[in-house]
Amino acid sequence: MTSPDRFGLDDAGSDNDRVGRVTLVGAGPGGADLITIRGAAALATADVVVYDRLADPELLELAPAGAERIAVGKAKGEGVDQDDINALLVDMALRGHHVVRLKGGDPFVFGRGSEERAAVEAAGIRCEVVPGVSASLAAPALAGIPLTHRGMSASFTVLSGHRIPDADHEWGALARSGSTLVVMMGATTAGQVATRLMAEGRPADEPVAAIHRAGTPEMDVATMRLDHLAEYGCPFPAPTVLVIGNVAAFAHPTLPTAAMSERPTARSVGSSQAELPVG
Repeated sequence: MTSPDRFGLDDAGSDNDRVGRVTLVGAGPGGADLITIRGAAALATADVVVYDRLADPELLELAPAGAERIAVGKAKGEGVDQDDINALLVDMALRGHHVVRLKGGDPFVFGRGSEERAAVEAAGIRCEVVPGVSASLAAPALAGIPLTHRGMSASFTVLSGHRIPDADHEWGALARSGSTLVVMMGATTAGQVATRLMAEGRPADEPVAAIHRAGTPEMDVATMRLDHLAEYGCPFPAPTVLVIGNVAAFAHPTLPTAAMSERPTARSVGSSQAELPVG
């Protein structure tokens, strides 16, 4: 575990001898206006804000002008180690500060929030969790996709697309369930996910929607078939949420769609010209 020097902090204690507290706040799926009222209230009383790269920067303006703002965002292959983040939260709270840990989406949905709470509470520090709107729910809704729909989908499953070769998913059960599948962190592994599902019997012509940067002005939506996702991969970089299932046909795509035999290369709305295969 790294010392607070990792973040340019000295070893001086707080002027206040009291122990502070930590609030884990879900920032929501994208835009600053999608945070909860309780989350905004927590930011308004923060002495320190420790924030992720997926949290809208505008949210930092909700904290007092004198609050310290510390970026600890992670990206694939780089970023601040989780042990360092845990140590930072503990150290700043022990100095008597109210520390707001601002995390994209919901802190407990692929956010490692439970690890941070455990580290904070192990140090004898009070920790509150303020839920956020997870992108697993919000991204489909913003794209016009109901995760459940009478006569079409009675359940949905959220899974991680991270490190598919090492994932312990029950691919057969996922393929046979008929449940709508929501894949998080799967932009670079989308083809592998689709291939695994089809190998276990998921229909090749099943609709798929890819939703990029949900809740922001840069939001993009593309639709395709499952076999085309297996062949071409995801048309967007991270952050992208994938929805696999018949309800994906409800999506309102921002990109033109048509059958084609070359890999789609679209990246942003307004300048996108690529067409994606759907049937």
